[in-house]
Amino acid sequence: MASVVVANAALGGAFERVFSLLYETIKDVINKTRMYESILQRLKDTLDLMRPLVKNMLLSNRERDLPEEPTKRLIERMEKGEKRVWKYSKLPWWKYLVRFHYANKLLELEKDLGRFFKVDLSAWNAMNTLESMKGVKDLSERLSLTRLNSVASCAVPRFREFVIGLDVPLKELKMQLLKVEVSMLVLTAPGGCGKTTLAKMLGDDKEIKGIFKENIFFVPVSKTPNLKVIIQKLLGKDDPAFQSDEDAIDQLEQMLLAKLNKPILLILDDVWSGSESLLEKFAFGLPNYKILVTSRTAFPRFNFTYKLKPLNDDDAMEVFRHSAGLQDGSSSYIPDEEVVKKIVKGCGGFPLALKVVGKSLCGQSAAIWLLREKKLSDGHSILDTDIDSDLLECFQSSLEFKGNEMILRECFMDLGSFPEDQKIPVGALIDMWSELYELVEDGLHVIANLHEINTRNLADLVVTRQDASLVGSYCSEDFVLQHDLLRELAIHQCSLEPVEQRKRLIIDISGNNIPKWWMEQRLQPINAQLLSISTDETFSSSWCNLLPAKVEVLVLNFQTKNYRLPGFVEKMDKLKALIVTNYGFFPAELGNIQLLESLPNLKRIRLQKVSIPSIFKTPPPLRNLEKISLFMCNLGQNFRNCSIEISNAWSNLKEIIIDYCNDLLEFPTWLCYIVSLKKLSITNCHKLFALPIEIRELTSLEVLSLRSCTNLSELPESVTSLQNLRILDISDCLSISKLPKHIGELRNLNEIHMTGCLRLRNPLPPSTMDLEKLKRVVCDGERAKLWEPIQEFCMDGTRIEIRIAEKDINLNWLANRL
Repeated sequence: MASVVVANAALGGAFERVFSLLYETIKDVINKTRMYESILQRLKDTLDLMRPLVKNMLLSNRERDLPEEPTKRLIERMEKGEKRVWKYSKLPWWKYLVRFHYANKLLELEKDLGRFFKVDLSAWNAMNTLESMKGVKDLSERLSLTRLNSVASCAVPRFREFVIGLDVPLKELKMQLLKVEVSMLVLTAPGGCGKTTLAKMLGDDKEIKGIFKENIFFVPVSKTPNLKVIIQKLLGKDDPAFQSDEDAIDQLEQMLLAKLNKPILLILDDVWSGSESLLEKFAFGLPNYKILVTSRTAFPRFNFTYKLKPLNDDDAMEVFRHSAGLQDGSSSYIPDEEVVKKIVKGCGGFPLALKVVGKSLCGQSAAIWLLREKKLSDGHSILDTDIDSDLLECFQSSLEFKGNEMILRECFMDLGSFPEDQKIPVGALIDMWSELYELVEDGLHVIANLHEINTRNLADLVVTRQDASLVGSYCSEDFVLQHDLLRELAIHQCSLEPVEQRKRLIIDISGNNIPKWWMEQRLQPINAQLLSISTDETFSSSWCNLLPAKVEVLVLNFQTKNYRLPGFVEKMDKLKALIVTNYGFFPAELGNIQLLESLPNLKRIRLQKVSIPSIFKTPPPLRNLEKISLFMCNLGQNFRNCSIEISNAWSNLKEIIIDYCNDLLEFPTWLCYIVSLKKLSITNCHKLFALPIEIRELTSLEVLSLRSCTNLSELPESVTSLQNLRILDISDCLSISKLPKHIGELRNLNEIHMTGCLRLRNPLPPSTMDLEKLKRVVCDGERAKLWEPIQEFCMDGTRIEIRIAEKDINLNWLANRL
């Protein structure tokens, strides 16, 4: 008996020594470095719990002849652990792979301690006191509590709602996520499209669960994310006591390192715009670690995006019928199919809108159904029907911008100025926003805003050509598409104020049904800076009076064969931009053009699909006119024979755009005498066959674009007199076979576009060597070979960039004409 006591005493001393050494080592490392504080702190907490338990075990061993092997094994493991702590505590932070190894070794030590109490002490547990048993149980629970809490708090939420139309998106999303090169994937769409539902479906997918098993974490982020709270949920801790966000990230990284050999999927739901830096904090670059982000913003900083589209007509109909109780017979009234189609169309394929509207009609009488259908037919939006405030709030929350971003909200609202289901030309937006918000600099700010609006899924920006290096050169063919429901949101937001006080006034007229407020108005001035009036094919051009004293931009959309500018235009003293668009099939006659004479501040005119001979027969004196755009217009004989006196009437004109004007046969000589002109773009005019020698008079010209003038056979030698020319674009001029002999005299030419000049095969003129400031040539592969002899040469010693334009098979240009 005495020998047993002595042996146990020696064992206890050894334990005390090794335990104290390990404990003090961990404590010292925690104080000196925070690199692995989370793991070390967990080890320290485990040792704190172990101390009284092992002491009780040793006291019991002195009184009972128990096996000493469990205690010896524990001592060996603690000695090994103490060496590991010291060895790896000296590692620099940047030795990333060694950090993996270090974290794994420390976690192995913690597992060893856990196994000791669960297995090696099982015999001792059976004979020990209830108090000690409780301590062992507490320790075992603590060792597994973190994982259990994390799984419980971050499990993929169950969804019980009816889902249709997401099977294909789920398959596509899954395929993209599982690609080796994809570590973070952004699932993006407007609010109410079903992003969260799709993310839940992914987390519950059999194949995904087979790959990631229990390591699928789903965390809502929300508008004002708290990084510590998010990580607290992931770690499953009630009181993590993070010292900082960096400390929280460090602890999360350690948890992920513990699962290094297991695939991990982190789903961050409802991430708001401006959260790029937050997302980057979760991107640890670990193998088998993937992040799925759901957001209304596409976050272009990240490479991989999946854009969820609204439901197609069939799926939308099924979702609505289910929500309205039309499939299970729970509805007391079965409406006509046409009524249902009208209501479903008003929801625009948005699952949230379909469900909310459907539930609001479920079980309702015929009168309620027919009233809802009538309101939609009268031009009301589902957002105006007070169905459910949550639906409106969902869409309105997409318009919450901060600080300098507020201009994006204004630009989004302006998109409602154009008819539904129609392409919005980027050129028209440049004219509008350049004047409303003073966004100049060749439209660069406008394009930047459009990209941001596109990123936030408030509209779709469609770029028709991919070979453009200068934004302003090709925007005439680019356009914007806006979903009907988002357009209705813009109009709804505009209508929240009284008519007279609105900043933008958007009027849709069906037939000759002038809005009641307009007919009753007694010459009270309106406050709008932007006025948009859309009429249909039955409108008779019978206008009521209006006092638009503050209007700076006027947008007129129509469909009739004959259209007269409203008489109140002459009262628009502050008008700066006029945008007139015919959405009918054929060019329309435009009357009352003489009213423009009374607009002293008019700077921009954009006309689309109209016949405009009168404006050039007797040009109105517009001294401040800076830009005129003619798109798909019938120009007529008056345009070709316009008097040279127009140079005096439009003495400040800086830019002319003529696009898809098929009756333009000859380049008008009078254009050559507008010496103030800096940009001239005549594109897609396929019957234009020659330029006059007088083009040399355009001494201020900086940009000359003749793209896709397929019948133009050559550039006159006089073009070399344009000493200020910086950009020359002859792309897709199929008939041009040579460049001017003395093209080298264009000393300031910086950029040439010549993609698709199929007949241009002969060597370039020797004077090309004299293009001192030429920096870039955009062309196809065959034309690039012509530049090889001089690619290495430039007067200032720099190389000329030869950019090979990708083959751009794009029929959007054709859609523009339909």
